[in-house]
Amino acid sequence: MLTVIAYLLGSVSAAMVVCRLTGLPDPRTQGSGNPGATNVLRIGGRGPAALTLAGDFLKGLAPVLAAHMLGLSDVWIGAAMLGAFFGHLYPVWFGFQGGKGVATQLGVLVGMHALVGLGTALTWAAVAGALRYSSLAALISAWLAPGYTFALTGSWPLTGATAVIAAVITWRHRGNIARLRAGTEPRIGHRKEA
Repeated sequence: MLTVIAYLLGSVSAAMVVCRLTGLPDPRTQGSGNPGATNVLRIGGRGPAALTLAGDFLKGLAPVLAAHMLGLSDVWIGAAMLGAFFGHLYPVWFGFQGGKGVATQLGVLVGMHALVGLGTALTWAAVAGALRYSSLAALISAWLAPGYTFALTGSWPLTGATAVIAAVITWRHRGNIARLRAGTEPRIGHRKEA
């Protein structure tokens, strides 16, 4: 039941809600077409992007914390993680057109184990600061998250859930990967070319 609730909560698109409340256009039709914080930053600026980031993070955090508070096993905590994450990617409330899952991934990781979330966030910040590619930072931090999870929890169910999330984030970033290889991926602080 908690997995279903996590999915339904994850299906609330923070980008769509923020854009509607602030009078911005549908993020699925502007910029990169992705309903996530990075695209909201592109089309609406820092304030709406920060609200989107917070919303996507919290909807990942809440159900996983609830699973912990209910004393559920690692299998069910992992299921809550996946429910919230896939809700963000394929939201039932918004035609199954969701974001790439990076902020929601961070929320579920912090809810699962705070130090795993912190390590993942610091990895993102280090890569983004050094190389100025948000997508590359997202990919590298996602790839390292299963290792952080196993090192800090020793739990195969939680590590497995984190690995599934990393694999799906990689799939969702396949366009970014192609642009990185071609040298056409926009850097942080530069607008995407038309």
